[in-house]
Amino acid sequence: MTPRPRWVLVVLLALVAGLLPFSGAAQAHGTIINPASRAYQCWKSWGSQHTNPAMQQQDPMCWQAFQANPDTMWNWMSALRDGLGGQFQARTPDGQLCSNGLTRNDSLNRTGAWKTTNVSRNFTVQLYDQASHGADYFRVYVSKQGFNPATQSLGWGNLDFITQTGRYAPAQNISFNISTSGYTGHHVLFVIWQASHLDQAYMWCSDVNFTA
Repeated sequence: MTPRPRWVLVVLLALVAGLLPFSGAAQAHGTIINPASRAYQCWKSWGSQHTNPAMQQQDPMCWQAFQANPDTMWNWMSALRDGLGGQFQARTPDGQLCSNGLTRNDSLNRTGAWKTTNVSRNFTVQLYDQASHGADYFRVYVSKQGFNPATQSLGWGNLDFITQTGRYAPAQNISFNISTSGYTGHHVLFVIWQASHLDQAYMWCSDVNFTA
């Protein structure tokens, strides 16, 4: 068998190398980084030291999440479902909102002392979108005053609808402002991102502490 010319191998290797970034981008998505979603918060705080035994005492909710499935944190950008057609409530059962109905991320639904981000009544939500999908819209909810995230599982009936945004052009960083009133203490910020490139929906819980 005649050996393949070296230039052919070089071309093949170059083609493979050139495809790799596009393959990675196709799998990359995003999350709310401020106020940080639960998976992102755990990854940011403990990803580089996820075997540190101190986590069990210092951050028990992140500890249980890493114990249940560390991929939930490694893949903080991939909490998505396809083809919901806007039927978020009908197709996401109570108690599964924070995981976006994904069993692999069920640890994010657990009740307990999740770390919070301090916010005022008016604050900014920031999305980091690795693949620059853009948004048809974001829907934003806050858990009702009196709901206790430490002891109660989150259901649709526990949420106040705050706003639905308009469209956003593709970009890696998207921010929008939220105005609320009447909230104090620990609440769950629940955000739905309807991406623009496909019928692809993301849902996250971020734990916030309203300071004023």
